[in-house]
Amino acid sequence: MDDCIFCKIVSRESSADIVYEDDDSIAFKDINEQAPIHILLIPKKHIRSVVEIEEEDLQLIGHLVSVANKIADQTGISEKGFRLVLNTGLESGQSVWHIHIHLLGGRKMAWPPG
Repeated sequence: MDDCIFCKIVSRESSADIVYEDDDSIAFKDINEQAPIHILLIPKKHIRSVVEIEEEDLQLIGHLVSVANKIADQTGISEKGFRLVLNTGLESGQSVWHIHIHLLGGRKMAWPPG
């Protein structure tokens, strides 16, 4: 997508502090961090939101969760705990229309969120 900031990060038209990349996904530090560890995980394939996930995308979404586990382990937050957040739609706070998972950790999380 021409106007998608995350697609521009994938194509290197925009810069990001990348912490992980493979053939299907990329992970980078959120510029508006909400926790000491705040990483965004995205598929390289443009999927606008959770409601647009197709059957063929299910393995890719599972892969993103697996990558989140790897990054949580590498950053030392896997033992104490971390949060994965997938916002969907305007009322949830989705502001970039490219599916992404927030990996948050390094501090005590409150409940309920938001």
